[in-house]
Amino acid sequence: MAEQKDLDFTYTTIDEIFRLSMGETGDYSGAKYDGDFAMTLEEAQRAKHKFIADSLRITKGSKVLDMACGWAPFTRFITHDRGAESIGLTLSQGQADACQKNGYNVLVQDCRYVKPDQFGTFDAITCIGGLEHFCSVEEWQAGKQEAVYSDFFKTLYDLLPVGGRFYMQTMVFSKNMIDFEELDVKAEKGSTAYIMALMVKQFPGSWLPYGPEMVIQCAAPGFKLISKSSGRLDYIETIAQWRKKFRKFHLKKYWLYLSLIPRYFTDKEFRHLVAIFKVSPNRVCFEREVMDHYRLVFEKV
Repeated sequence: MAEQKDLDFTYTTIDEIFRLSMGETGDYSGAKYDGDFAMTLEEAQRAKHKFIADSLRITKGSKVLDMACGWAPFTRFITHDRGAESIGLTLSQGQADACQKNGYNVLVQDCRYVKPDQFGTFDAITCIGGLEHFCSVEEWQAGKQEAVYSDFFKTLYDLLPVGGRFYMQTMVFSKNMIDFEELDVKAEKGSTAYIMALMVKQFPGSWLPYGPEMVIQCAAPGFKLISKSSGRLDYIETIAQWRKKFRKFHLKKYWLYLSLIPRYFTDKEFRHLVAIFKVSPNRVCFEREVMDHYRLVFEKV
């Protein structure tokens, strides 16, 4: 799994810039437009939250574990709109500090290792984008990817009652994925080899599942699939809206951008991060169907 320093490089580094662009509890995962791209980003994110809460049958008093909670947008939704109780987990200290400041119960903890004796059991669990960070390149190369996901579902099994539901959404590799050996940050700009190399830089320590089928298979026999849908086109639109918000002028935000200029000349990895900001490699991968994005609802059997 990606180490905390890797996730902090991706998430904590941009914490304040993100909140100035997207709001204190902004959502850093694909929204749910369902083809209606006249919706605002905020409306599409709320539609996603409603879909998740309805799918998990979250009502007043439900106890929910929000794994990989980010800046706690789903926690905000279910506590304010549904009257649920939520515990959020993240590996980013910057995210946890921001969430706690805003009054949400968010802890820094690896969600793969949560045990019932820590928080008890839950009526429902979410993991919105977390699975993308669970398997490293090295674990995939060693043939351990399925074991990583199977172990995670064993953790979930112990945290839910029979009939309890789990929602996840994750990026996955799709039909046009290239061989790992072709990935090269020095490849021709715009090539899939270059774009995918940037993806590895954007999510250090992480390797994606090969299609939703890999995840569904690893969930069995403890869980049955309730629903499955692709959010690839929705994610393309989400990223387009993020780009607008990140570029919208805000004096403090642009001062923060300027403060990062010295790092550009001294830190090679940070220069890759700047290239990622310019290119949005995940959007390009979705457009080329190198990657897809799936929403999955499971029920413990």
